[in-house]
Amino acid sequence: MCRSIKTLRPPVLPEEATEDEIRAAALQYVRKVSGFRAPAAHNREVFDHAVEAVAAATAELLAGLEVRGSRATASG
Repeated sequence: MCRSIKTLRPPVLPEEATEDEIRAAALQYVRKVSGFRAPAAHNREVFDHAVEAVAAATAELLAGLEVRGSRATASG
């Protein structure tokens, strides 16, 4: 587990995670899995695509979680 990825859901995070926080976690995950802090030019496109895919999956996960015992509610 990448220790720099923080939990992005209540009650650990008192408010809804921002897009920047979600993208930062996705970037840390892709860096850890790929072994690259910054990919070479020939890997940049696939690296960036992976970050965006992980960020989208993370946002979907957070939107669908039901946190019992939390005062957070889904909006919409």
